[in-house]
Amino acid sequence: MANAVLDINEKPTTGQLITLSFQHMFAMFGSTILVPQLVGLSPAIALLTSGIATIIFLLITQFKVPAYLGSSFAFIAPILIAAGGLDDNGASVNPGNAMIGAMAVGVVYGIVSLLIWKTGYKWLMRLLPPIVVAPVIMVIGLGLAGTAVDMAMNINVEQVNPDTGVAEMVKQYSVLHFSAALVTLLAAIIFNVYFKNVLSTMPILLGIIVGYIYSAIVGIVDFTPVKEASWFALPDFLIPGVHYDFNVTLTILLAMVPIVIVTISEHIGHQLVLGKVVNRNYVKDPGLHRSLLGDGLGTFVSALIGGPPKTTYGENIGVLAITRVFSVYVILGAAVLAILFSFFGKAMALVQTIPTSVLGGISILLFGIIASSGLRMLVENNIDFGNSRNMVIASVILVMGIGGAALRFTDTFAIEGMALAAIVGVILNFMLPGRDKEVKELDE
Repeated sequence: MANAVLDINEKPTTGQLITLSFQHMFAMFGSTILVPQLVGLSPAIALLTSGIATIIFLLITQFKVPAYLGSSFAFIAPILIAAGGLDDNGASVNPGNAMIGAMAVGVVYGIVSLLIWKTGYKWLMRLLPPIVVAPVIMVIGLGLAGTAVDMAMNINVEQVNPDTGVAEMVKQYSVLHFSAALVTLLAAIIFNVYFKNVLSTMPILLGIIVGYIYSAIVGIVDFTPVKEASWFALPDFLIPGVHYDFNVTLTILLAMVPIVIVTISEHIGHQLVLGKVVNRNYVKDPGLHRSLLGDGLGTFVSALIGGPPKTTYGENIGVLAITRVFSVYVILGAAVLAILFSFFGKAMALVQTIPTSVLGGISILLFGIIASSGLRMLVENNIDFGNSRNMVIASVILVMGIGGAALRFTDTFAIEGMALAAIVGVILNFMLPGRDKEVKELDE
């Protein structure tokens, strides 16, 4: 790799710190606020907790890893399941349940990091080989495809039910809103494909901006919340024991925790890619156990005050690769800016006015990219689908995950969808013959 403009522990000038920190904040902004928008949580609290989680990560990794933590897309479906879905206003029905699940995820990260510290990481690679992880990643994207298209094409309209005489919210196709989704999608594709500088690392944010401007022009944006909002506003905190009862159930745990099968693999992948970009071996120093613990503790603290689970962000790794500015001070600056921005009431109100169709348009691309990244993992790891073992594992995971298979024990206790598919994938990987060969290759 080329020499760094600013290496890991080099301090930028004040001007560099401000401009480069803003650049990193905007690189993650679109994705970080999109997750809470899709699951009915507060974008402000997601932004606040991304900054807090990033600072925690930097502290635990001894300021050696220039990574930014944002909202994790892998948990969109599990959050919706744990929280009981969305109400007619697009708010989470029971967000406290999702927060409890996210805290449990953070605890699991801590346990895994402790095991890695004591025993090394090869056992984890044996537990989570690409043939298990990649199809689960594809399930994450494809399982949300219907949600993205529905958001892009349809709007909620209040209609009176002729049988009951009661007003109900129903889905209705809208050409105007679908056009906003298509404009958003096209803009994001153009920025992603045709731009080769820093702009190419933030197609989600730029696509949303273009779609929002188009939506405002055609008159589907209501600016009333922005006018009514104050300049300074506290994010919508969700504190256990204050805003919801802290009640841990197996249903909540099984909806959220199995997804660490994917997110831990994603974390390892990001550390390897980031290490190549900055010419460091982060698996050895500060160690995978530290980076994973930083990710987990960031997720735990985020959930403790109402934010979604966190993950290191590929967008920000892309910014590092393009700018060659690796300074952790810049990442720290971006985290501080995110925290300050979350209290900017009018900006957060503006985020809330983004039309659902715009979010749907960007989600079409985003969820497709998630699914495609799973396919890319299979290709990059030379997974042989002439091998019936691989074919069986991938097939079962895909159909069970996308089909929404559920293992119901009681009316309130079930393992379903992506979580069940991930668990079954791990079990099949251990049960089917041929695994011994893969383990031997890994050891070599």
